[in-house]
Amino acid sequence: MNKITLYLMSLKGLEVLKAVIASDYKNIVEKIIIGRDAHIQNDYAEEIVSLCKDHDIPYHYRTDVFTVESAYSLAISWRWLIHESPSRLIVLHDSLLPKYRGFAPLVNMLINREDRIGVTALFANQEYDRGDIIYQSSSEISYPMKISDAIEKISENYIETVIYILERIHSGTDLTATPQNENEATYSLWRDEDDYLINWTQSAESIENFIQAVGYPYRGASTFINQEKIRILEAESVPDVKIMNRTAGKIIFVEGSYPVIVCGEGLLRLTKVISDRTDEDMLPFKNFRIKLHNKDENSF
Repeated sequence: MNKITLYLMSLKGLEVLKAVIASDYKNIVEKIIIGRDAHIQNDYAEEIVSLCKDHDIPYHYRTDVFTVESAYSLAISWRWLIHESPSRLIVLHDSLLPKYRGFAPLVNMLINREDRIGVTALFANQEYDRGDIIYQSSSEISYPMKISDAIEKISENYIETVIYILERIHSGTDLTATPQNENEATYSLWRDEDDYLINWTQSAESIENFIQAVGYPYRGASTFINQEKIRILEAESVPDVKIMNRTAGKIIFVEGSYPVIVCGEGLLRLTKVISDRTDEDMLPFKNFRIKLHNKDENSF
């Protein structure tokens, strides 16, 4: 019987492992390889290890010395090169390829307010995210949508996709795949700390959507008060008023403890703000006469 090795990290990896254990296909899993990433708040490595121990599934950490002999390997949320092995490598990508090839596709799809998210299983090749497609699963979404909720939603697509693959491996059915349509390909760029900065000249609706797209498990949208960076974790659009000589980023009202900020279009009430340096709650602000600096003005 062909077997498969699973390279797992993140909530998506954990949820897939739970589904595999609950299915009839646990016995075709040769081993689990677990990734750890100190740059995210929870890589779910401990939870994955606990499941492996509870169900007697062999596992290794990514940095361990191990060999892979299974016919297939499958990677979920994996950020590292998988070295040569006899396995045929299957990668699960957070988009409906050939759209959003590359990095952070789910975050970028939410920023662009796509109405459908999904996952693609493809055979890895020499060029990233250009391999032949084995299977796709998608879900419709509506906004507002936090990234944490989108990850939970897309985890269901991951489970459906992995079970499809395991069924075929278990039955001895060949995994067929279809080439991608290059004419429909788009790319998603990698994101860094600068990409968390809020542009206050955008509409309140766009900024609210951006805050939700880069929130937990990521670091959260950022802006500056003078030279201090703060993180805006929660905010909501409120009805606009007529403003003469509009200046984006300035506080116009304070409602209870919550400042209301002028945006390029509309107003945004900030309801959860923390210091980037200490993680302490920043609300209420100490002063009313505050201007939050957007990306273009951050040149102290």
